[in-house]
Amino acid sequence: MENKPEAVSTARAAEARVLYAELSDLRARMVAATSARMATWAPALRRPEFAASAANMADWLALRGADIRALQPRLAALGLSTLGRAEGHVRASVDAVLASLALIAGAGEAVHPAPEVFVAGRALLAARRDALFGGRSVGPRTRIMATLPTEAAKGKLVARLLAAGVDCVRINCAHDTASVWAAMVRQARAAAAKAGRQVVVQMDLAGPKLHLQEVRDPGKGRLHPGDHFVLTAGIAKADRKRAQARLSHPEVLARLEKGRQVWINDGKLGAVVVETAPGRVLLEVNATREKGEHLRPGKGVNLPGLDLAIAALTDTDLAALDLAIAEADLIGFSFVQTVGDVESLLARIAAARGPRPLPGLVLKIETPLALGNLPDLIAAAAGKLPVAVMVARGDLAVEVGFERLPEAQDEILWLCEAAQVPVIWAAQVHEWAAMGGQPGRAETTDAAMAQRAECVMLNKGGQLVEDVTFLREVLVRMDRHQDQKSAQMGALGLWRATPTKAERGAEAEPGAERGVVQAPGAERDPGSARLR
Repeated sequence: MENKPEAVSTARAAEARVLYAELSDLRARMVAATSARMATWAPALRRPEFAASAANMADWLALRGADIRALQPRLAALGLSTLGRAEGHVRASVDAVLASLALIAGAGEAVHPAPEVFVAGRALLAARRDALFGGRSVGPRTRIMATLPTEAAKGKLVARLLAAGVDCVRINCAHDTASVWAAMVRQARAAAAKAGRQVVVQMDLAGPKLHLQEVRDPGKGRLHPGDHFVLTAGIAKADRKRAQARLSHPEVLARLEKGRQVWINDGKLGAVVVETAPGRVLLEVNATREKGEHLRPGKGVNLPGLDLAIAALTDTDLAALDLAIAEADLIGFSFVQTVGDVESLLARIAAARGPRPLPGLVLKIETPLALGNLPDLIAAAAGKLPVAVMVARGDLAVEVGFERLPEAQDEILWLCEAAQVPVIWAAQVHEWAAMGGQPGRAETTDAAMAQRAECVMLNKGGQLVEDVTFLREVLVRMDRHQDQKSAQMGALGLWRATPTKAERGAEAEPGAERGVVQAPGAERDPGSARLR
């Protein structure tokens, strides 16, 4: 039986009135929650240019604090926005849906927000990306950051990285020395000047990362499940039977109770505490790869769920901070967890910078506490100086659980888009060097996922220049299809029966007809492959 148009129209109007009432109630609760949150953030919001972003972030937190899953399909049935892409313009998105519901319901005046509101947030985020990581007119939207190895302090590595497509370089102050860091900065500035461009330099403070220091392994072999080793405050020379590793923060040993899970080297080696004694704990390995794992100096140690109560700024960090303030464009804040941590660092920067402009600050999110405090960390930092957020996925995965990581990293991306704060995505593209020289499925997919962030960071690797080239091409290809959470909906040519002349011609400038920017080293347009 066919539905009569009048009956359908009446039913749609009735549903629109119900939805209008529900969404109006949600909006009222959102406004109230935002007002309360903004009142708590007000003392920190010293930069007027961040106030609107903070308010939008507060709106998003209030909206996503409600469960609106049942609302979404009902809005979609009326052909309306489902609020699934509201991050950059939360209140305007709600108001636009309300206005459309009023039209369908035939009740009240429908006033839609101005169209420019819906692009302003994305434009602001792009401007902040360019200010922090460098602006350019060609190449992928996502900027590329490379972590410099020691050898970058001399030679031509930095110049090769810039030629391959690097926008900014990262110096990890957990390694090397101040003289090496300064030489890296000089190399970066000189290479950029010779290339006629600028390069952004980020210096990451090491932070209080737990790690292995001295290691003594009488067997000099790999550990497997069932093997035992000792974490200690000092290597016992008399113990020649077991592998021993000295912990960087020995005061933590007293807090490791029997049954505590310990992870080493980004979760590659897992062990559980089986015995405790003053200054040392005995652990039994319960998780490794099939071939086992070595204990190595410098490898990180994670203790999920344990509040370490360690100051976020170490003496080593304070020594590195003077050079970072003088030479770096961005300062990476490792293991930041609380607003107090942010305030402490900002006070140090303000006292030491003198007449120099404030650098940008990168909040590295590595622990569950930092994840839970992230909105407040952003407000405290971005209220005073330019800020980005790094999803430090290695430590974060171990701390929150690998099964929780995909959800957590998406939530960080959404929150930061709402705050109009750029995100750095730490990618593992370099792992492909250990897989026979070809990227694996995981590395390739990881590179594609990185396109949703404003910057992607590569760690040190034996094929760093090749990694940059590979990553850049993947990012260029993905730009055709995705912008944050929004599908670009460009024409797909993969299954078109008759390719265009430009698609057939090898001599044609790749990507010209479709507006694709060609990556260095790429030989064809990302969409030119066709099923024949």
